[in-house]
Amino acid sequence: MKPLVSINKRIGVAALLMAMLVARSYAQAPVSLTVGEAVQLSLKNSKRLKLSQSNVDLAALNTREIKDSQLPSFSVSGSYLRLNSPNVSLKLAQPAPSEGETPPASGTRDIHVNQAMYGMASASLPLFAGFRFKYGLEASKYLEQAAKLDVQHDREAVIQTTVAAYGNLYKAHKAVELVQESLKREQERVAQFTNREKNGLLARNDLMKAKLQESNAELALLDAENDLKVTTVNMDLMLGLPENTDIIPDAASFAVLADAGTVADWEQKAIQYRKDLAANEIRQKAANDNVKIAKADKYPSLALTGGYVALSIPGLATIPNAMNAGLGVKYDVASLWKSKTKIEQARTQVSQLQTAESMLLDQVHVEVNTAYYNYVLSVRKIDVYTKAIEQADENFRITKNKYDNSLVTTTELLDADVAQVQSRINYEAAKADALVAYKKLEQVSGLIQ
Repeated sequence: MKPLVSINKRIGVAALLMAMLVARSYAQAPVSLTVGEAVQLSLKNSKRLKLSQSNVDLAALNTREIKDSQLPSFSVSGSYLRLNSPNVSLKLAQPAPSEGETPPASGTRDIHVNQAMYGMASASLPLFAGFRFKYGLEASKYLEQAAKLDVQHDREAVIQTTVAAYGNLYKAHKAVELVQESLKREQERVAQFTNREKNGLLARNDLMKAKLQESNAELALLDAENDLKVTTVNMDLMLGLPENTDIIPDAASFAVLADAGTVADWEQKAIQYRKDLAANEIRQKAANDNVKIAKADKYPSLALTGGYVALSIPGLATIPNAMNAGLGVKYDVASLWKSKTKIEQARTQVSQLQTAESMLLDQVHVEVNTAYYNYVLSVRKIDVYTKAIEQADENFRITKNKYDNSLVTTTELLDADVAQVQSRINYEAAKADALVAYKKLEQVSGLIQ
């Protein structure tokens, strides 16, 4: 039985190792993602959005706290006191004796007290607090709305950052792909030139030029692969994927170009849809309510009160139930001169937000114009690089024919090959930049999705 148990253990360990290897291989398998899928993962795992949402939660809790302050308050307390046996002398006024009655001996008697007990309960319901509750609740609700708009504004920024990272990943993948193709051609050319040089059909200097071109392609590939690794790590962290997960970007995401429209239309949309502008406007409303709250200090406070007291002093007095109810009024006379500073502070805050709105409008104007013209430039670059690819292909074809007929040098042939590869890299980069530029235009206009 022991050998069988040993064999079973070995099989179990082998199965476990195999499962771990399979799981590891699946964890490192390439993942194909469209730009929309990448954005969804980024929004789901964004730490920035989680932090912004916590600000919304805090604002909601502040609103709830103000609502709770309008509810009745109720407190219960009690004490047992041990005293040092003081001598208590009570002088009580005695009523005058009627005719024929014997007058009391005395109205004074000494009482020894060494303990006391009491319990009390009190309740209060605020009826009027100088409009503090009303305007405080309004201001808190406004701030809660502003916090929600801040989350949407941050959400748009996360989307734009993800699209930009996705574009960089696409460019890095294409650079590696195109440089690998170029290196393969250079290696084939070096092999051809080596055979021709051995047969005396090619000068050794031309072979060295081809080998140098091959070395440059190898260096370019190392740089491209390094850029791809760094970009992949950044993308993995952004999307919440396991480290070193190879992400394959979708080329179709960069195929369709949107119409640029006019910059005036984009500016109008930005004024209408920008979340930071809307948040600033709402904060101004909250600041105006803060001015009213500061003025409310000049009003009295009114509350409905009630209480119950039970007192026991052995040997002296016992009060089992003393109940009270009534209205309580409180007015701080010093608020007539102390509230002036609070009011001025609240008004200054309103002025600051108005100035911030003006600055924000200027910022929107600059951002929209910059993003618009960058997108227009990106679209034009695609057209230029499309023609550049055609020109580079034709140039290489002509140069190759001339080289085969010994009409141009090896250097010219190699230069034509490099120009062909570079034109394709530039074209792919321009496509990615155009998508990123358009999403940036949508972001600064408050329309990114």
